[in-house]
Amino acid sequence: MSTQIDKMSVNAIRVLAADAVQKANSGHPGLPLGCAAIGYELWGRHMKHNPANPKWPDRDRFILSGGHGSTLLYSLLHLFGYGLTKEDLMNFRQDGSLTPGHPEYGHTVGVEATTGPLGAGMGMAGGGGVGMAAAEAHLASIFNKEGYPVVDHYTYVLGGDGCMMEGISSEAMSLAGTMGLGKLIVIYDSNAISIEGSTDIAFTENVQKRFEAFGFQTITVEDGNDTDAIGKAIEEAKADTTRPSLITVRTQIGFGCPAKQGKASAHGEPLGAENIEALKDNLGWPSKEPFFVPDEVYDNYSGLAKAGADKEAEWNALFADYCAKFPEMKTLWDEYYDEDRAAKVLDTEDFWAHGDAAEATRSVSGKVLNKAKAVLPNLVGGAADLAPSTKTYMNGAGDFSKADYSGCNFHFGVRELAMAAIGNGLMLHGGLRAFCCYFFVFSDYTKPMARLSALMKLPLTYVFTHDSIGVGEDGPTHEPIEQLAMFRAMPDFAVYRPCDATETAAAWYYALTNKDTPTALVLSRQNLPQMAGSSKDALKGGYVIDDSSKAVPDVIIMASGSEVSLAVDAKKVLADEGMDVRVVSMPSMDIFERQSDEYKESVLPKACRKRVAVEALSDFGWGRYVGLDGAYVTMHGFGASAPASKLFDKFGFTVDNVVKAVKSL
Repeated sequence: MSTQIDKMSVNAIRVLAADAVQKANSGHPGLPLGCAAIGYELWGRHMKHNPANPKWPDRDRFILSGGHGSTLLYSLLHLFGYGLTKEDLMNFRQDGSLTPGHPEYGHTVGVEATTGPLGAGMGMAGGGGVGMAAAEAHLASIFNKEGYPVVDHYTYVLGGDGCMMEGISSEAMSLAGTMGLGKLIVIYDSNAISIEGSTDIAFTENVQKRFEAFGFQTITVEDGNDTDAIGKAIEEAKADTTRPSLITVRTQIGFGCPAKQGKASAHGEPLGAENIEALKDNLGWPSKEPFFVPDEVYDNYSGLAKAGADKEAEWNALFADYCAKFPEMKTLWDEYYDEDRAAKVLDTEDFWAHGDAAEATRSVSGKVLNKAKAVLPNLVGGAADLAPSTKTYMNGAGDFSKADYSGCNFHFGVRELAMAAIGNGLMLHGGLRAFCCYFFVFSDYTKPMARLSALMKLPLTYVFTHDSIGVGEDGPTHEPIEQLAMFRAMPDFAVYRPCDATETAAAWYYALTNKDTPTALVLSRQNLPQMAGSSKDALKGGYVIDDSSKAVPDVIIMASGSEVSLAVDAKKVLADEGMDVRVVSMPSMDIFERQSDEYKESVLPKACRKRVAVEALSDFGWGRYVGLDGAYVTMHGFGASAPASKLFDKFGFTVDNVVKAVKSL
C-alpha cells in the first residue's frame, strides 16, 4: 500500500519536472506529471539498478521513448543519486548542461539511449528489445549456467500515444512478439491527448488488440496514480517468461495542475508561475520554493538506491564464483566485452587475402564478414529479409529465434526502420558488435535510426548493397542516386564505397575497429576487377591508386567503387595522348577529411586544378574536391530498366566520356 512518503516521493518528481520546464521557459511538463507514479514505482521497487554503478552489466534497462518528457527521467536520476544535481535541473535545456531537451546517450549518466523521434525508443528498447532485450536473451543463452544466471535482466520502455502511432512501433513489436522476448516490458502512457487535442481525431484503434496480435501479454492499469496496481502489473508482466508484455496505464496528462490536467496545453509548454503555485497547493507540497524537496524524500530515495546496490553486490559475488568455476567462460566474457579485440585479431594475412578474379564487392564482403566472425564471437547481425542477396549470412553461426537465442544471424523481416533501431539497441546493450543490411536504395527507410546511431556515436555497421545503376533491370525504383550524398552529409558517420576486395576488407576493418562512428559499406551487385594499385591506404579514405609521373599531374581523376577501374582505363587512353594523369580512389570522403592537411595535399595537390569526379550517383558532395575548374561524370537524374552494361553506356560511364570530360578542361 502506498504510504505518505511514497506520495511525497511521487510528487517530488512532478514538482522538479514542472519547475525545470518553468525555469527554462521551454519543455514538456505533461508526461512527467502524468507518469510520475509509474517512474517511482518502477525504479523504486521493481527495476534492478545501482546508481553507484550505472554501467553494471546485469542492470535492468529503462528507455524513455517519449523523450520530450525528459524531466521525468532527469528527476529520477537526480533523486536516485546518479550524479545529476539540483543545479543541473535548474539548467534544463541550457547550453552545455547535463539536462538537454531530450535525453542524450553518452551525455547524461543513466540515459540508456538517445530518444526524441517518437517511436525510436520502442525500436531500440522494444523491437530493439530485439536490440536490448534480444541482446539480453542472446548473451544469457551463451553465458548462463545452471545455478548461475549471470545475464538476467529486463528491458523497460515507456512511451505514449504518439509512440504507438509511429510505424516503427508496429515493426519492432511485431518482431519482439515473434521472438517471444519475455524480458521486454512496454509501458504505455495512455492519456488520449495529442498536441492537437484528443487522440480521437486521428487514433481510435485498440492498441491492446494490436499487441495481442503481435504475441504480447496485455495488462491494463486503470489509474495511473495507483502505485500498487502499477506494481502488480509489472510483476505480472515479469512472471510471463514466454511473451513480451504491454502494460497500458491510463494516465492524465499534466496531472495535479488544475488548469492544465487532461488538456493538450499541458503537453509542450511551461505551466506558468500561477499554475505552478496551484500545482504545489493541489499536491499539498510543503514549500513554494522552486526545486524544493524535503529531506525525508531524499532519504527515501537513498534507501531505495541502497537496495539496488545490494542487488549488484549479490551479482558480483555470483559472478566471481561463476568465473572461478568456469574459467573458460570468464575468458569468453572478456572477449565479448573487450572493445579493442577486433583491432587485435583482424589485421592478419588471411583477413586481407583475396582472389584475383573479378567479383562483386557484396560477395567479397560476405567472405570478409565470415573471416571476421571466425575471430569475433560477439559479432551478430542480419538483413531485412535479404541475406542471400546482400551476402551477409554468417556460416555456422546459427539463427537467432524463439527456439534458439544463441544464434548470431538475425532475421529482421521486411522491417528496415526497426532493423536499424534494433541494431542500435544491440550496440547500446553492451557485449555485442552488430551489423544490419539492406539494398542501398532503401536505406531511406533506415535513415532516422542511422542518424541516431551517429548522434550516440554507436559503431553499428550498415551493409548496403546494389549500390548504383549497376542494379540494372530492376529499374529506377531500385537504383540509388541520391542516397550516397545523404549519408556522406551526415555528421559523425563514415561511408565506404570500395572498388575491389582490398578496399572492401579495409571498409570492414574500419567498421569493426572504430569505437565512435557508425559505418556504411556501400557495395556493388556487379563484378568488379581487382585493382593493381589498391592497398590498405583505403583506411585513409582516399589515396593515389594509379599515380602520375610528375609530382603535380596534369589532371586528377577521382572515383569510388565501380568507377575506379573506369578512371584507370581512361588514364591509359589519356597517357597515349601525352597527358599525365593521377587517379585517386575515394572510398570514403568522411575518413579522408579526418586526415592531416599534409596528407590531403599529397593526394590532391592544390596546384592541380584540372579535376574530374566519376561516380554513378549524384555529384552532390564532390564539389569540395572538383573545384570551380573541374568536371563531373555523374548521374543527373534517375536510372532506367535495362542490363547494367547498357545503363552505364546510356548514362555516360564509358572511357570515351571520361576522356571527353578531361579534355573539356
